[in-house]
Amino acid sequence: MNYSLNVNGRSRTVDVTPETPMLWVLRDHLDLVGTKFGCGAGICGACTIHVDGESARACQLTVAEVGTKKITTIEGLSANGDHPLQKAWCDVDVAQCGYCQSGQIMTAAALLAKKPQPTDADIDEKMADNLCRCGTYTRIRAAIHQAAKK
Repeated sequence: MNYSLNVNGRSRTVDVTPETPMLWVLRDHLDLVGTKFGCGAGICGACTIHVDGESARACQLTVAEVGTKKITTIEGLSANGDHPLQKAWCDVDVAQCGYCQSGQIMTAAALLAKKPQPTDADIDEKMADNLCRCGTYTRIRAAIHQAAKK
């Protein structure tokens, strides 16, 4: 079945079954591989994207559920990788293995869109469902605070 999607501000058409997870639509059909497969159960947050500005787990969201909603992936966050969060991530040296980072950044971007000056508690609450096996949580918090200042 053909689906017309709004991904990163562009209209994209894919021919997939209605139950295809957006994670695989993005990675396998649209070649947007910044969204990572982690657990496949919506627990780890590696596959976090924005759906109409809200963070969502791409592994749990089917293409049929998306409809005409606006999808933003890490590739669509900024054209040149210069979003304040992406810059802060580099400045603070957040990433170690880096695997979870696109999901972390997408979740943080959704937080900053709603709370431009978040407290530590705001950050901890929003980011709690994004897992980092390397344990860079304090650097993640610091990078979010740095990005909030810009």
